[in-house]
Amino acid sequence: MQKTAMLFLFLGLLVLLGGCTENIAKEPASTKNSSSSGSGANIDDDAEAVIDEPINEKKESAPKEADSSSVKSGDPKDIEKSGADDDSSRQTDSLNSYSTEEIEYARVWAQLGPNQEIDELNIRHIPPGEPVNPNIDNSAVYPEDVIQLSGSRLVDGSVTYRGNGDGTIHVYATPMRWEAPPPGTDEKELQKDTEDILNNTKLVSIEPRDGQEIISLIEKLVFR
Repeated sequence: MQKTAMLFLFLGLLVLLGGCTENIAKEPASTKNSSSSGSGANIDDDAEAVIDEPINEKKESAPKEADSSSVKSGDPKDIEKSGADDDSSRQTDSLNSYSTEEIEYARVWAQLGPNQEIDELNIRHIPPGEPVNPNIDNSAVYPEDVIQLSGSRLVDGSVTYRGNGDGTIHVYATPMRWEAPPPGTDEKELQKDTEDILNNTKLVSIEPRDGQEIISLIEKLVFR
């Protein structure tokens, strides 16, 4: 009986010892799994943090579009004036191939010529000392060079003048053609008429015109 009791006691000790040994053997694995599981959770959390974290890229700022409110629309009058200035400049440049005298003749006729629809513009230089009226013997004479512009027909009229070199001219009221005086006409009266022409010239400022009108007149010049 005593041996049987001791046997059961011994078996109980073995069972108890075996349970302790099993717990000791299992504890490191549990701890390891717990530690490994915790580390894995941290890695996953960090990975999610890295994935979820926005990537700060340096974006180049796009050029700002011009504010329509800050752009002033051109004034139509200014645009028109600018266009007119450009046209005037081109027209002036188109006269560069002509002499100053040629441009002067055309401008004088364009402003003072009795008829603009002419076939040709005749240029006649009258030297000093030439009689104003070549049909009389006692005519007054021109004291200086003068220029006579005329068309090819009598109805075209004429302009007789002397240039002053400053954009102005003195115009003589000389007819394009002198008629022979009737018989018995007082010669002194005829002389006085020619003197009045020299003493009553008209000062005129010539407009600096350009463009096709002036070019067309220059192309019709005929020197006599």
